[in-house]
Amino acid sequence: MKREELEALRAKVSCEAMLEGAGYAIDLKESTPRAVKYRRDANIIIVTHDGRGWFDPFSDEKGDVFGLAMFLGSTTFPVAVDAVAALVGFQLSRPEWRPARSAVSDEAIAERWRCRRSPSPGSGAWRYLSWQRLIPPAIIRQAIREDVLREGPFGSMWAAHVDSHGRVVGWEERGPEWRGFSTRGSKLLFRLGPSDANRICVTEAAIDAMSLAALEGSREGTLYLSSGGGWSPATDAALCELALRPGLTLVAATDGNSQGDSYAARLRKLAEASSCDWQRLRPPAEDWNEVLKAKDKERRKRKMEKKRRPAACAPAASREASPGKSRPLTRPDTDAATREGS
Repeated sequence: MKREELEALRAKVSCEAMLEGAGYAIDLKESTPRAVKYRRDANIIIVTHDGRGWFDPFSDEKGDVFGLAMFLGSTTFPVAVDAVAALVGFQLSRPEWRPARSAVSDEAIAERWRCRRSPSPGSGAWRYLSWQRLIPPAIIRQAIREDVLREGPFGSMWAAHVDSHGRVVGWEERGPEWRGFSTRGSKLLFRLGPSDANRICVTEAAIDAMSLAALEGSREGTLYLSSGGGWSPATDAALCELALRPGLTLVAATDGNSQGDSYAARLRKLAEASSCDWQRLRPPAEDWNEVLKAKDKERRKRKMEKKRRPAACAPAASREASPGKSRPLTRPDTDAATREGS
């Protein structure tokens, strides 16, 4: 099934329809407009995002309607797609709960992004990335070419999160004294690299994605991603879609701590469900930017040691090899004999 068909199917079937079809019932007393609770015996599922997302309050499981079908049936993604397709046209026993949508449209988010200029050498965002985060200029320029970097206020940088169509839906905000995410924006995926990559590295921050790209030299055929420090249902859905590519290797390049390991475990389950290869690339420090900084520190240290090392004494040169001391090619005894015989 093509990407467009999956998107259309996701829009037609809500998580509430999937749950009701699986025998779950709504708990109206404990539901809110933003979190609708469904029960089946001791099992509870909370539906969010206008019926497009869900999570299990007793575990880390969450996602979109495809992820819910996989969770309920303990099955693979292709089988889950068929289960969702079978619910097209399913009528709920009650009208779907439709909370009021945000007054900020996707177009307003995109317009805020367009109004900011791209970083340039010497600008606040450039200095922050290059001087404080030690991201090489080549990587910064690559991100600018791919239109995923903007100048933020007060020397900060914005790193775009885009959907599968390349539309900006939000951005990570990082600066010398600021860390956050765009107001009313959506966490999806920061993407750096070719869209048709056969190797995908998932990190937890855009700066880590750029740092890993620098450490690997922007490895050919690799797409570097960031979840923005979260794992929204939309992020799950986007990763499931990417994992369907034939011959793909999914690399869990999340942080070197317990949270990073937890995210890596999720990625492994996703890879197994999608039948793609999986690898864990664990940074030897807290995150990939710390690894990049440590590598730069070691390089500077070696450079200083080389400067301090005394120069080796040059070997004494022979008279014949010494510059400016060459002798005539004629033999002295021959010259003398010539003079005596003259």
